[in-house]
Amino acid sequence: MHSRRIEQLLESMSLDEKLGQLNMPLSIEVGAEPGAPLPPADADEIEAFARGEFHPDLGPGGGFFQLSNLAGATAETQARFFNELQAVAARTRLGVPVLQIAEGTHGFSAPGATIFPEGPALGSSWNPALVREVYAAVAREARSVGVHVLCTLVIEPTRDPRLGRSCEGYTEDPYLASVYAAAIVAGAQGDDLSDPESAGVVLCHFPGQSQPESGLERGAMHISERQLRSVFLPPWERGLREGKALSVMATYAAIDGMPTHGSTALLTDLLREELAFEGIVLSEGYGFKTLVYEGVAADQKEAGRLAITAGVDVNITYEEAYLSPLKRLVLEGAIDETLIDRAVSRVLSVKERLGLFENATVDPERARAVLGCEAHADLALRAARESIVLLRNRDGVLPLDRDGLRIAVIGPNADNALNQLGDYTMAWQGLPIDRQLVSVLEGIRSQAAPGAEVVYARGCAITGDDRSGFAEAVAAAREADVAVVVVGEQIGGPFPDDPAMWPTVGEGADVADLDLSGVQEELVLAVHETGTPVVVVLVNGRPLSIPRIDETAAAIVEAWLPGEAGGRAVADILFGSHEPMGRMSLSVPRHAGQLPVHYNHDAAKTFQSELAQRYVDMPYTPLYVFGEGLAYTEFSLEGLTLAAVGDDAFLAVSFTVTNTGSRAGHAVPQIYVRDLVSSSVPLSRELAGFASVLLAPGESRLLTVGLDERAFATLQPDGSWVVEPGEFIVMACWSSAETVVSLRVSAELSGEIVTFSTSECGSVS
Repeated sequence: MHSRRIEQLLESMSLDEKLGQLNMPLSIEVGAEPGAPLPPADADEIEAFARGEFHPDLGPGGGFFQLSNLAGATAETQARFFNELQAVAARTRLGVPVLQIAEGTHGFSAPGATIFPEGPALGSSWNPALVREVYAAVAREARSVGVHVLCTLVIEPTRDPRLGRSCEGYTEDPYLASVYAAAIVAGAQGDDLSDPESAGVVLCHFPGQSQPESGLERGAMHISERQLRSVFLPPWERGLREGKALSVMATYAAIDGMPTHGSTALLTDLLREELAFEGIVLSEGYGFKTLVYEGVAADQKEAGRLAITAGVDVNITYEEAYLSPLKRLVLEGAIDETLIDRAVSRVLSVKERLGLFENATVDPERARAVLGCEAHADLALRAARESIVLLRNRDGVLPLDRDGLRIAVIGPNADNALNQLGDYTMAWQGLPIDRQLVSVLEGIRSQAAPGAEVVYARGCAITGDDRSGFAEAVAAAREADVAVVVVGEQIGGPFPDDPAMWPTVGEGADVADLDLSGVQEELVLAVHETGTPVVVVLVNGRPLSIPRIDETAAAIVEAWLPGEAGGRAVADILFGSHEPMGRMSLSVPRHAGQLPVHYNHDAAKTFQSELAQRYVDMPYTPLYVFGEGLAYTEFSLEGLTLAAVGDDAFLAVSFTVTNTGSRAGHAVPQIYVRDLVSSSVPLSRELAGFASVLLAPGESRLLTVGLDERAFATLQPDGSWVVEPGEFIVMACWSSAETVVSLRVSAELSGEIVTFSTSECGSVS
């Protein structure tokens, strides 16, 4: 059901005006077919689009008007630009306000906006409250200048890290991804979408694209119905059913033989009917083209017919499918105009939910106060600190002593703050960054004591085989007390002329192996040969296979893509002014040939592991496991008990955590469940809950974690989840690879009532 306003607008609209509502083009000329119409690319053309005068078959519309068109603009200028577009739209025949969409992956992609840590970093915080706070800030900044919807919020579990876009996702685990999906939607959308503090979200990419054939973006997803429902759908259930996300983006991937842009089974039967989604479905960038090159549509006209029938509402990249060809389909009687009306009514409903019919403009002065404000910069620093994972710390080399140390800071990412930012930023588009960035080198220099000596040598580039800088780096390390070597990946711009600057991670930067690129590993090993303790800092967007470095480094710090304040946050961890809090949200393989290495594998791999089987050339096990991470102190965990608590949590797990070390620290105990016998193959273990607690030395805390019914349920052939009678192991752990304390839990069914009983149990791997 729609409001009377929307019904009246639909009755009044011409076909051209309706089509104008379905085209919100990305306003940069990327990926267009030769001879195809180009989207509006400057301010004059954008205004013409809003008036309905840019294309002969389109009325006034909205836009994915990238603020790269306003590079260098102040917050006030951005706000006035969007206000003018709304004024233009208000003067059209029906006065329908313009819907503005922009990227919001880990910050509002606009001049002067705050740049937060990207996906795996935020995922490794294990702090959904922090994630909610980050996306509330992102939404606040976007809405302040007149952008209503944030795009590319990737909630699907990351399953193949070779995919360049792995840097946009948060975790490999369906449960943790679900928790983050709920936090993202709640943070950005708030309680009232018409509130100037809120923005709608576009959750990506429905129903998934992170397990593509050969690890290549746009590759088909060869997944079973069980995998779809048990691995990929849980975050969508939380984000859509509970969070009521405003929009989703259809994935590029073909699933079960049909590109998603043409799949009624996925976009209508599953998304609309089963998941009760009521918002709008956006195309991927040039997503209609998937229907053509995959061979299910002869041309853009046929692609448009398939997509509008399946349930794609909005075209974001000005493909012809939703331009003149779609109009011709209606006029020729090939599709019914009610399909157009269905999509238009959804778009208008979104505008209504956002309050745009009542107030479509913003206050430029408020934009100036909000965009990139000090409070958000502080939040970016806090998020970066909480996201960094300490992976190795041999002989307590960390934290570093501030006084009197000679520190050699080495590596291609040591003095490169841009590579800390991730994709979907102004820098990623090759545009200037109007933010105060801090590199790792700058962070170390700012925190070292006045008597300390800090020497820098780049050593090598991210890519290529130039070793001419090795001698300087080795000499610096030989004279130092400790060498901090900062290596990893580079984001780069949109593929510059110099191949050495091409991105090695991010959209379009898929890889065949997960080793450090270029000669970075050689650099680390050469520095190690000096005998100086080596602290390796990784700045990267995907898991990197570094087994030789793991064997030699004194300490390893996983910083991920920590955002604008990354260098300061890394220095805080290195010097101990902030305790390490991060835990791995992704497993890291020893070699790409191990993929997939996600921790929640099926029983066959568990059986092989228990037999101590291995590959001929390496163990089965990952290099670093999901949930892993060290602190500068030690913890104990004991006293596991279970109690039934009612419908909301189903079961409660209680245990005591004690800081047994000499420093304060954050403990992140994790609860896993293993079904011992099931009607379908059970997984080795599955995360069911977790906690995070700061403890002083010697302090103990009794913690309780609620477990929902899904933690014990088995997927049935009809798609339902049912708790089956049988035995489970509930494990309290520090990572997915160990068990500290566990209970054997028996489930008995009496009608629809589940009764649990427990007994103590030994360790279960």
